[in-house]
Amino acid sequence: MDWAEIKHAADLLRNARSVVALTGAGVSTPSGIPDFRGPEGAWTRVDPSEVASLQNFLRNPRAFYDWFRPLLDRVLSAAPNAAHYALAALEEQNVLKAIITQNFDGLHQRAGSREVYELHGHLRTSTCPECERQIPTRVLLPKIRRGDPPRCSCGHPLKPDVVLFDEMLPRGLYWLARRAVEHADVIIVAGTSLEVFPVNELPAIGLRHGAKLIIINTGPTYMDGRAEAVIRTDVALALPQLVEQATGAPLLERTR
Repeated sequence: MDWAEIKHAADLLRNARSVVALTGAGVSTPSGIPDFRGPEGAWTRVDPSEVASLQNFLRNPRAFYDWFRPLLDRVLSAAPNAAHYALAALEEQNVLKAIITQNFDGLHQRAGSREVYELHGHLRTSTCPECERQIPTRVLLPKIRRGDPPRCSCGHPLKPDVVLFDEMLPRGLYWLARRAVEHADVIIVAGTSLEVFPVNELPAIGLRHGAKLIIINTGPTYMDGRAEAVIRTDVALALPQLVEQATGAPLLERTR
């Protein structure tokens, strides 16, 4: 743990009026959810364009669900970890104004965070791409677990409301995320290698509007050279320490 960098980052948070966090898969891997782009990530075993693009989902929904089913069960059984609770505590102190996340697991909300922009969607509902009928995903779980791709009453396959390749981000959320970084004093980038467009452009947009950047990630990002603090540690270890030093209050991980 680089304590000097954590202390410097904590000083930045104490002097900030508006902090925004941008989170990626590395925030949820300590909860047992595998990432996609790491050395052991999902994309090392399958071609994402074959199983996780909207075009191929419409053509072969069974292939998508065969790949997605084990991941779905991992996500549904996961619990928030110390990184999620640390960000929720920072929001409770009215320091953190918003979380922009690439994760669709809902763990930020389960940890108590309220202002969360899920740019890559979520699992709470599923939608028919044809007639746009939307229903709770939990209703579909028995079919999915039997290996039977769920279908809408109109006959088309129902898709969980996660963003697939060649699919647009949720309406309005990217605008909210961009506005948040434009008004931030400090942006915490946590658990993401900043490889996925257009989310990876948000830190640079924030810098152009005067924000300072804190990066917490086990690997390098293209923004490291422009960051005020770079912490090369597991986010579940670094974020609680950072929040405790910034707020002066011990952070006790809560369970729900």
